[in-house]
Amino acid sequence: MRITFAYISVVLLWATTPLAIKWSGEGPGFLFAVTSRMAIGMACILLTLAVLGRSLAWHRKAVLTYLAVALQIYCSMIVVYWSAQFIPSGWISVVFGLTPLMTALLANLVLKEKNLSFSKLCAYCLGIGGLYIMFGSALNLGESAVLGIAGILLATLLQSIGAIWIKRINAGLPAITQVAGGLGLALPAYLITWTLIDGQWPTTLSTVNIAAIAYLGMIATTIGFSLYYYLLAHLSATRVALISLMTPVMALMLGHLVNHEPLTQDTLIGTALILSALLLHEVFDRFNPALKPISRTKL
Repeated sequence: MRITFAYISVVLLWATTPLAIKWSGEGPGFLFAVTSRMAIGMACILLTLAVLGRSLAWHRKAVLTYLAVALQIYCSMIVVYWSAQFIPSGWISVVFGLTPLMTALLANLVLKEKNLSFSKLCAYCLGIGGLYIMFGSALNLGESAVLGIAGILLATLLQSIGAIWIKRINAGLPAITQVAGGLGLALPAYLITWTLIDGQWPTTLSTVNIAAIAYLGMIATTIGFSLYYYLLAHLSATRVALISLMTPVMALMLGHLVNHEPLTQDTLIGTALILSALLLHEVFDRFNPALKPISRTKL
């Protein structure tokens, strides 16, 4: 029941986060938006640890886990915020839908899983086709939109690498501890980056900016990250990544209805191909036992 509740909560948070990211950076700039989000998130996480009476572990596996989490929180998220300047918010969720495919491919390469069946190869081809159409659609919005999609693709890869790394370390740490350790390493990096590149406090912050940053810091970071790493500790990395199968359509519709973002035919076709790739990748072999690999290591 706890896992089901956590899963549904993360789906809803991931569907609303792209639009909040877009709104938080419009005006104050993406570096201020992401840095202030992480600062608020760190304060909330520390308060939560104090209430729960928990402290951070500092053995070798714990430190390696914090580094892997920091890879996701800093390297992946800062690229997402930069890219959000150039593309509709819903597109972030669509491209992130490739996470299960990337995670499974990395699991095959890093963990030596023997899971590349014919259906999975077809799924990769569908995913690449959907991504190709999304790039083509981005050209209609200008070269900066192409850079935005490329950035989200890089962020997706970094997110997948972090997930595989965390599962491989298998430190057995509580989710809240993983988030606290990762944020503790990522926040100084954000502060240094903001100081060196921007360093200017925004002259004006709209109500939308403040609300979006507060939501991302208090809810999406504190609760969302904790639930994500909780799921990652109890489910396979690829199954957690399947959340990306449910969020793209929700994020696209939310961006269209609330932020008046365009829904072109190419966008819908690209989204459909990526979602079809995810469905084929995860479902087809389950109904075809003869195609399942004989030996499969769980993430």
